[in-house]
Amino acid sequence: MASIKIVTSDKDINNCHSVMCQLRPHIAVEDFLSLVKTQMQQGYRLAYVEQGGAPVACAGYRCSQNLAWGKFLYVDDLITDEGQRSKGYGKLLLEWLRQQARENDCAQLELDSGLQRKDAHRFYEREAMAMTSYHFSSKLYTAAWL
Repeated sequence: MASIKIVTSDKDINNCHSVMCQLRPHIAVEDFLSLVKTQMQQGYRLAYVEQGGAPVACAGYRCSQNLAWGKFLYVDDLITDEGQRSKGYGKLLLEWLRQQARENDCAQLELDSGLQRKDAHRFYEREAMAMTSYHFSSKLYTAAWL
């Protein structure tokens, strides 16, 4: 039976890399731990669905507040292992994230998704998420770990 866990150790974080790198292939395994731990100091949390003793889906998220949305839960990363898709793990994790938002008095759950991720967009729409805006970006420099 699949269960959802929040990372509590360096080992947990490192175990999530094999799934997370499918969404963030530019992050090398040797950089992953320090990058996640730095983000955790800023409120980032990393959760994963465990099946058979290994992560099969991961979500990085944080609670925040702004003028546009009030208090919200933002999903930085949401990915199911390519070989484990269509088994309900993404749906399970997304519903768990919604529950985390409710428990933290967030009015909304928000996420951005790359234009190329058409399968993910279909999943989000099936899960009653609406496309509400465009996200614009201006690259100022390339980070050392990219």
